[in-house]
Amino acid sequence: MSKIKERQEEIVDEFSMFEDWMQRYEYMIELGKTLPSLDEQHKKEENIIKGCQSRVWLHADLEEDKIKFSADSDAIITKGIIAILIRVFSNQSPKDILEADVNFIDEIGLKEHLSPTRANGLVSMIKQLKNYALAYQAKLS
Repeated sequence: MSKIKERQEEIVDEFSMFEDWMQRYEYMIELGKTLPSLDEQHKKEENIIKGCQSRVWLHADLEEDKIKFSADSDAIITKGIIAILIRVFSNQSPKDILEADVNFIDEIGLKEHLSPTRANGLVSMIKQLKNYALAYQAKLS
């Protein structure tokens, strides 16, 4: 099983422990608080994910053929969402990121419990993560 799939299953298991969505939102907020601070030099316009209601900065570096993501947001729920995505996709190869599905998001019910604008932001975050993977894979080829 791939590392990405393992991480996705861990998240599904964690979310299944909560009985209602208020508890899941609180958990997402806690995950956002654990996200390491994004270096101020990376909080620039070119790192803002387009399509998100709040501001989300996403930075990526390629180290030893694996992408290391870092991010921040000015909204607590959104910061929790990007923290989940980084947990799944950071320190993975571009190829593995590109081949990974994101069904775990539906399994935890995230998309259906977000406002339409936040759900669009989630899709934009995933798209940007995959765009970085595509760019780095081209660089490695």
